[in-house]
Amino acid sequence: AVAAKMTATLDVLSGGRLIFGVGVGGENPKEFEVCGVPHRERGARVTEAIEVMRALWRDAPASFNGRFTRFETVSIDPKPVQRPGPPIWVGGRSDAALVRAGRQGDGWISYVVHAERYAKAVARIREEAGDAGRTLDGFVNAHLAFITVGDDYEKARATWVRLLSKRYAQDFGPLADKYGVIGTPAQCAEQIERFVEAGCACFVMNPICDNEDTERQFEQIAAEIVPRFARR
Repeated sequence: AVAAKMTATLDVLSGGRLIFGVGVGGENPKEFEVCGVPHRERGARVTEAIEVMRALWRDAPASFNGRFTRFETVSIDPKPVQRPGPPIWVGGRSDAALVRAGRQGDGWISYVVHAERYAKAVARIREEAGDAGRTLDGFVNAHLAFITVGDDYEKARATWVRLLSKRYAQDFGPLADKYGVIGTPAQCAEQIERFVEAGCACFVMNPICDNEDTERQFEQIAAEIVPRFARR
């Protein structure tokens, strides 16, 4: 209920531009232990929470009787600008996440996958949506891209590996060539094109660079990569 209220307020403040991303997580079970939430219940809780939020966004008052959440005649104010509520993009790579996206999501966003796996995931989502009687009209397939643009592939790759290895406290070297968007603008565009062909319609660009290089990265992405796809 608190998340529904917060997101509704953000949607009002943004003039109806909010996209609400939902992910289960789970890489660190201790985080769930600290919150008193059984790790094995995380998926079921998120699935139910999506329905709770939609009920609160939509109904005035709303009532809900679920496995984890129960309430009677509760209203939030203000209601979101987008009706019946902001689009919900489901994040994740697991089959459970793809099922959730197909059955409940308005979109899906992946990360750390390659284009071949992405295409298979898109097909899986469509399959689940069909089984649930959904058409996926307006559904958005998206991808969070860890991108490092540079004049030389190897130098850009070294930066990508160094910073992501530090961020996640693990060696990202073996992942770079498979999952990264790395290199010159032309090389990055070629890697992005593979995802477009796999069914991706929206990219969230996360520049992997030193802080002082962030502005240049965004400028280069905007000037030398985005125009290659702008007319599609």
